Amino acid sequence: MITCFIRYEIDPFKREAFCDYARNWGQAIPRCGADLTGYFAPHEGSATTAYGVYSIESLAAYETYRSRLAADPLGKENYDFARRERFILKEDRIFLRNVSLPHAKRIEP
Repeated sequence: MITCFIRYEIDPFKREAFCDYARNWGQAIPRCGADLTGYFAPHEGSATTAYGVYSIESLAAYETYRSRLAADPLGKENYDFARRERFILKEDRIFLRNVSLPHAKRIEP
């Protein structure tokens, strides 16, 4: 399993547009085959940094997923929405593997 971390630089005056974009991915990404952890918008501190995080089995599975996402009606609509509204100023993506597993059970205070 690999996890994709997407770091966005967003227009701070278009934060709500980014939130709409994120909610749309909340529907399309799982439907197209990835395990979505979530999208995270600025809350405190930076007003321009946001993240999207999802996991998928392999880079080969990622290629299939990307094709499905591009063909998905909501996926196409969301890509068009981002291009039209221009709330994403920069996007970087990195794939990481969790190497700390298995984790111990969390102790409740």
